[in-house]
Amino acid sequence: MSYFLYGYSQHKPAREGNEVARTLKTIVDEPAYAFDVQTRKDLVAVILEDVRLCAQNDPQTRLLRTDAALALLAIKNLAKIPIGAGVLITEPNLKTLLEASTAFPDEPAAQNEALRCIANSLLLHESARTTFVTDNVRGDERCVELLDKSDDPEQIFLASRILFLCTVSSLAAGDFIKSLVEQARVVDVVGPKIDLLTAAVAAGTKMAREALTDLMKFVFNLLVHYPKLTDAPWAPINQNAPKPDDHAKVMGEYWSDRLDGILAPLLRAFHTLPPPPASPTPLAAPLTHIIHALISVPFTPSLLPTWHAPAPTSPSPLTTTKLASAAESSSSRSGSPTSTSKPPGAFDRAMSVLSSASRRSFSGIRGSSPSPSSPSPSPPTSSIDVLKRAQDLLDASFAHFLQGTCDPDDAAVRERASAAGDTTLDELHGPLVVLLTRLALADAAWRKRTLDWLVPADLDRTGPPLEARPTLLGRCLRLLGSVHHPRLKDAVGELLFAACDEDAGALASQVGYGNVAGFLYNRGIMANPSPSASSSASAAGPQTTPDGRPINAITGVVQPAQEHSALDEMTEEEKEREAEKLMVLFDRLERNGAIAPEQNPVRQAIRKANS
Repeated sequence: MSYFLYGYSQHKPAREGNEVARTLKTIVDEPAYAFDVQTRKDLVAVILEDVRLCAQNDPQTRLLRTDAALALLAIKNLAKIPIGAGVLITEPNLKTLLEASTAFPDEPAAQNEALRCIANSLLLHESARTTFVTDNVRGDERCVELLDKSDDPEQIFLASRILFLCTVSSLAAGDFIKSLVEQARVVDVVGPKIDLLTAAVAAGTKMAREALTDLMKFVFNLLVHYPKLTDAPWAPINQNAPKPDDHAKVMGEYWSDRLDGILAPLLRAFHTLPPPPASPTPLAAPLTHIIHALISVPFTPSLLPTWHAPAPTSPSPLTTTKLASAAESSSSRSGSPTSTSKPPGAFDRAMSVLSSASRRSFSGIRGSSPSPSSPSPSPPTSSIDVLKRAQDLLDASFAHFLQGTCDPDDAAVRERASAAGDTTLDELHGPLVVLLTRLALADAAWRKRTLDWLVPADLDRTGPPLEARPTLLGRCLRLLGSVHHPRLKDAVGELLFAACDEDAGALASQVGYGNVAGFLYNRGIMANPSPSASSSASAAGPQTTPDGRPINAITGVVQPAQEHSALDEMTEEEKEREAEKLMVLFDRLERNGAIAPEQNPVRQAIRKANS
């Protein structure tokens, strides 16, 4: 028997609180390598058994109730690795931890440590997520009830983290998500919590940002998966797109009215959430997670008006006092489990949608009675302009990362992104650009506003090249040639394309074919197109400046006048020789397969002359 296990086991059930606490603190302070595998497992088991006895007020326990939080902290530290956490994932031990999360009402730190032990175990062992929601454990009921009743950001964080992990699991997610939405009516619980936490973040409440971040991860899983598990109607942005098979349902194209209660709180949070105090960019968690959730919401006729949902007033003094009190009570608590990454693939699925498109309080999962939910936010006083908010966010963030006229592939850009949170421009801006694109595709008025924002009607086309300007348009055009940010590059192209009524000719005439040739080529458009007859006048782009000077179709700006050209100084014989060289060059390119015959300008000229 190891020193640590012997030191703890020698204590008798004689209520030696101080001695037990001293031993537990020694265990907590020891580095991870101090425990061998068997000692770690035995310590977790014996301390957890004492926690169970203490929660039941059994005199055989070694613990005083005031020692429960320290004991659970010791368990959490011992179970930080899969070997230690493996002891906790059995049904009896998960039930013990759930009991501990409610058995110490005078020791909130103990309750939270018990929840952290659960969260860490579910993170390290995916199979535990299935065990946790079984009829024998019913951990999901406890978490939804806690999420519903608690106003403490730390407890909301822990409940959200556990529910998020349970909905991530491929083994438990399907039926569990349906049960949460249809029986637990979790939508009615989540909506008010989003509003509560948004106000808490604005008030600077401790743990509010972390709580809202993990709540949004859970919400994202609900919005993405639940419509796929039901007979939700298909709601594509492009009504002419072919309907996919049921097994290939695409995120953002299906919706259930059972989820309607989430959209308005989401939009309010998106509209009012302040940036982190120390962040140089407004794009940071939990706002980035809110954007991911909004991408998964389709634009059905019934939902479209909600995208203009009103915003609530500032929280009342009572609410502010409650939030401040929660912050004070949580200030002495220990840290939270290591944050998990957001569900993978959200950006890629959303981009797939764009490419193909343009090409309710807790009533109990098992019948328990409803519990009171959090108070609703104050009555709304102003309307949300989601498009303007998204535009402002992108403009400000681009201005920070792509300063002046710098090349997006410059190493300094990647360094700034890494310093902002160990991320990339693709990960940070891609989802927001996708959201802007979906907004433009969904509504003609939004589309026109997007074009006016990107390419203003009064754009000066007499200055330097569009792509060389320190403006939003210049940054977007430089991104179209980026090598280090491929996903953002594609997303920006789709945004420009959507703003121009998905008309390749209109896009080329707005910003110059040379700037979008690569994007159009990847879409299968090989030559410079002309705006279609169905394009609106604004989308088609100007052909001349207000004073009548022609705009170069390749650059999108007025070509500077040249007093003399080399061609003017050549004799007729020299011109003929140069023409012959060009004919030979194009013939060689054609024979080598570099260009197709129909792309040979010599053949095109001959056909045109003979027609």
